[in-house]
Amino acid sequence: YQHIPAPILFVCEDNGLGISVRTPRGWIKSNLSTKTGIEYFHADGLDLPDAYDQACAAAAYVRNHRKPALLHLRTVRLLGHAGSDVELLYRTKYEIEKTESLDPLIHTAQLLIEGGWLSPDQVLSLYEGTKARLVALSREAVSRPKITSREVVMAPLHPPVRKTYTLPQSSDEARDQLWNSRIPESTPRQRHMAMQLNRALTDIFSAIPNTVLFGEDVARKGGVYHVTNDLMKKFGVGRVFNTMLDETNILGLAIGAAHAGLLPFPEIQYLAYLMNAIDQLRGEAGSMQFFSQGQFHNGMVMRMAGLAYQKGFGGHFHNDNGVAALLEIPGLVIGIPSRGDDAAMMLRTLTALALHDGRVCVNLEPIALYMTKDLHEAGDELWLTDYPPPDQMLEVGTIRTYGEGTDLTIATYANGLYMSLRVAKRLEAEGIHVRIVDLRWLSPLPITALIEVVKQTDGKLLVVDECRASSGIANTLAAEVYEALDGAMVRRVTAPDSYIPLAAAANLVLVQEHDIEAGIRQFFGGKA
Repeated sequence: YQHIPAPILFVCEDNGLGISVRTPRGWIKSNLSTKTGIEYFHADGLDLPDAYDQACAAAAYVRNHRKPALLHLRTVRLLGHAGSDVELLYRTKYEIEKTESLDPLIHTAQLLIEGGWLSPDQVLSLYEGTKARLVALSREAVSRPKITSREVVMAPLHPPVRKTYTLPQSSDEARDQLWNSRIPESTPRQRHMAMQLNRALTDIFSAIPNTVLFGEDVARKGGVYHVTNDLMKKFGVGRVFNTMLDETNILGLAIGAAHAGLLPFPEIQYLAYLMNAIDQLRGEAGSMQFFSQGQFHNGMVMRMAGLAYQKGFGGHFHNDNGVAALLEIPGLVIGIPSRGDDAAMMLRTLTALALHDGRVCVNLEPIALYMTKDLHEAGDELWLTDYPPPDQMLEVGTIRTYGEGTDLTIATYANGLYMSLRVAKRLEAEGIHVRIVDLRWLSPLPITALIEVVKQTDGKLLVVDECRASSGIANTLAAEVYEALDGAMVRRVTAPDSYIPLAAAANLVLVQEHDIEAGIRQFFGGKA
C-alpha cells in the first residue's frame, strides 16, 4: 500500500475443508481477491496446464512489479485429515466417492494420455515403478536406528554454549569516526542503562553489516525510551525502520529476515504486547532448530521493554510482570540486565549466540531502570556505570554477587536487585549481613552458580521475584536449591497473581521494599 517493494507470492491450497468444517462456498475468492495491494490469481489444481500457466503468471507479476500476489489453487483432499479422522462422521458416502473420482493422479494420467505424451502402459509402468521405489525407501527408513535418549531429542534446542564467543569489531579508525572522536569507554562520565544499550547497539551495527532493527517508533523517534536514538541516522532507513503497530508483523518479519541471512533485532515495545504474537516465538522461530534437527535456524535478538515500576505511566498494557509465556519456550535464551554495563555486555552475548549458533534470544529490559541514576539517595549516582569496551561479553549463566555477608543469600534480578540492595544497606545497621545475587539470566537459570553462593550462607536463601507468584522463577529456584542442599532454608517474596492497576494502586500488587525486609526478618525470628 505504501509502494514499498514486497515481492511475495502467497499460495492458498483450498480443498474446501478444515478437518470437518466446510469453507463457505466462494468465501476464499470473495475475501482474498479484494485485498488491497495484493493481486489475485486462481487455478484448478486438477488442470495441470491451467495451474502451471497461472502459477507462472503470478510469479511473473511478483517479480516484475515487486508486489505481493496470491495464487488460489483448488485442490482435492483424499481420505481424512489424519489417521484418526473418520470422514463418514461428517461426509456422506456419496460425497466421499465423488471426491475419490477426482483423484489427481487419475486426472493427470488422463491428461497425459489424451495429450499423447504417454501411453496407458507407460503411465502404469511409471506408477508401479514409483510405488516400488517408495516401498523400498520406507523399508530403509523403518530400519534406521531409533532415538533412544532424551539428550538426542533435545540436542537441537540446547546446543553447547561456548564459554567464549567473539563478535566482529570495527577498526579503531572506524569507531573514532563513528563516535566523533568521543569513544564511549574512554569518556569519564558514567551513564544509565538506556544510554549503554544504545552505545552497544551502535557498536554492534557498525561492526556487523547484516544487522537490522525494526519495531514500533524505533526509527526517527528513537524508541519510547530513546534506546534506539540516532541509529536510523547512523545506519540508514534500510537497517533501522518503523513497522506497523502489529507485534505479529514484527516477529514474523524477524523470522523472514533471519531466513534471508540477516541478523534481526526486532523490538517489542512492552512485555504485555508480546502476548499478541507469542506463537511467532514459540511455534515458529523457537521450534525451527528442533524440527529440522539443527539444519535451519532463526537467529535473532528480540529486545523488549518489560516488567513494572515505571512511575507516572502504566496500566496493565505498559506495566506487566508476567514472563511465563517466555519461560516455557524450550531453548529460548533470556537475558534480563539490571544495570548499564551488564546490559551492554549481555546484549553482545545474545548477539553472538544468534550470529554463531542461530539461537533465538530475548533481551528483557526493565523499563523502570532505563533512566535510573541513583541507588540509596538522591544524587549518589550509584546506578550509573562505565561503558565496557566492545569486545567484552558476559558468559551465559554468570551471576553478579553484591556483598560478602554470611547470614543470608538473596537471589533476585532487575528491580528486585535494586530494591534488595537498598533494603540490605538499611539492615546492616542492625547487624544483618546478606549476600545478594543478581541472576541476570532467566533462561537458562544459573542454578549451579547460585547454589555455590547459598552454600556460603549455610543454606539460607530468600528468592525475591518481582514477577507473579505463578509465572515467575521463584518456585523453580526454591525447589532446585532445596533439593540440592540438605537442610536448606528457602523462602520466597513474589508479586501476587494480578494485573497491574494505575497510579499508586500498582504498588499494592508489586513487590515493595517492605516486603523484602519482612522476608529477610523471617530468617531471624522476625527481628535482628
